[in-house]
Amino acid sequence: MNIGFVGVGRMGANMARRLKDREFHITAVYDSNRTSATSLAAELGCAAAQDLSEVTAESDVIFTVVSDDNAMRNIFAGSGDNLLVNARGRLFINCATISPQVQVEVEKLARKAGAETLEACMASSIPQAREGSLYLMCGGSEDAFRKAEPILKELGSVVRFIGEAGEAAKVKALVNMVMNINTAGLAEGLALGAALGLDLEMLRKVFSQTGAASRVLETDGEDIQNREHTCFFSAAHAAKDSGIALELGRSLDLDLPLARATKEQYDRMVGEGLGELDKSGVAELTFKDRHKHSGNHI
Repeated sequence: MNIGFVGVGRMGANMARRLKDREFHITAVYDSNRTSATSLAAELGCAAAQDLSEVTAESDVIFTVVSDDNAMRNIFAGSGDNLLVNARGRLFINCATISPQVQVEVEKLARKAGAETLEACMASSIPQAREGSLYLMCGGSEDAFRKAEPILKELGSVVRFIGEAGEAAKVKALVNMVMNINTAGLAEGLALGAALGLDLEMLRKVFSQTGAASRVLETDGEDIQNREHTCFFSAAHAAKDSGIALELGRSLDLDLPLARATKEQYDRMVGEGLGELDKSGVAELTFKDRHKHSGNHI
């Protein structure tokens, strides 16, 4: 089986490396950043495709790991070159966090081209992509899921079928919405603790043993305290993903004030040039004396 990748940034590249380690045949990689594609292709011993249609021609299964709705629409429906040129019989596994309606659009386009799609939304980060321990939530036809499952099990420790196209994207939007709220809340709690002169090591320990405990406390608490914001999940992506959830809420006339406030914080990070920090960098807006506007809203 020949496997191609479109989008080989931090996540896509490590997924390709993992499958190469597991002796899958990686035939072609493509990225809008040509340097990223050529570097990874040299590492994996595959082609660095110059065109999207070349990836389709060289592959039976194509993973797509792109940034947003516009990028997704472009790779599947861009004028001239796109992934659906001569795509009959191909399986596209879409791992980007995008709007549910775009997942549905792409599935319809693929069906017209005689191809299949599956969304495989990832609730994990870069180390898990490299280790093959992703948490994967899948949406699409059960037939497409069964075809993809043997490959996905090499990438994920949990591979869960959610339902038809768009359903996994809904779940992923909610996962990231709650994660972002938790991160912003933790940053505020630790910032207030610091402003009160509390020992943050002690405070994090107390949080972990009480109702303030969370997965985010485990992954980001120490980083927030130590200002270690190496990017595993960027503030820019946090803003985008909270926006997807808010749009879902608006479509149902549902008010989500915490999600809205959290998105405003991440939008602020992006506006102040901090969008490529990890989501834990939201603490830079909250702790006193950290950032040029820090402490203003405490």
